[in-house]
Amino acid sequence: MRHPATPATRRTALTLFGAALAATPFLKPAAATASVRATGLDHPAKKEIAMQLVSSAENSSLDWKAQYQYIEDIRDGRGYTAGIIGFCSGTGDMLDLVELYTDRRPGNVLAKYVPALREVNGSDSHAGLDPGFPGDWRRAARDTAFQRAQDDERDRVYFGPAVRQGKADGLRVLGQFAYYDAIVMHGDGTDPLSFRNIRRRALRTAKPPAQGGDEVTYLDAFLDARVWAMKQEEAHSDTSRVDTAQRVFLRRRNLDLNPPLDWKVYGDSYHIG
Repeated sequence: MRHPATPATRRTALTLFGAALAATPFLKPAAATASVRATGLDHPAKKEIAMQLVSSAENSSLDWKAQYQYIEDIRDGRGYTAGIIGFCSGTGDMLDLVELYTDRRPGNVLAKYVPALREVNGSDSHAGLDPGFPGDWRRAARDTAFQRAQDDERDRVYFGPAVRQGKADGLRVLGQFAYYDAIVMHGDGTDPLSFRNIRRRALRTAKPPAQGGDEVTYLDAFLDARVWAMKQEEAHSDTSRVDTAQRVFLRRRNLDLNPPLDWKVYGDSYHIG
């Protein structure tokens, strides 16, 4: 079952976020600590852990690669939600993904839906998509080129910017993951519940290591700000992906997300050995 924790405000300014933020971090990176230089969330082993952690919250499964074919309207006002990161037909990132896939593989099974995706962007409408789009999405998901396109859009719009900002703030792997999970849910832009505004809220009470602050203290403040943002929306009011996952790792001072990892989301238990 996919829990209704898929992004609510994250795409309010997705076009600006993808075009500008993905290319430029919020801050110029300060001198990184040795641990950040040595291993970041973009290290293949750590990135795999990040994908599993997000999938546990978004899809109730550690098998994130099984989600390429996922598609459903979860009735959150954003049309179809699909794929490994919850691309939505009503918010622009699904359109960007299908356009990328079509550029790389013209005539693919989803190419015919590009005009409809442009029309429904910004709404929950299925006009021009039903009845064939869900089945065609699942068929496309068997194509490694479509899987690669999903990976690339995830990295361009969400993962890459989060890791860059985390490193700029002097954060280790856990902090970079906290940023990534926040961007997955909330996106970025001018929305008061966006990632950058969650970060700004945290900066009111604590400084990140790059500004001379204590890493644990800052991450605690960031997670407080994240929980506040989640509680502003009914769809995100279950904050267990922070309370019984990220805070567990923080309390244990596991700032590099070293296995074994044990956590809970929505009451379900997970383990990475």
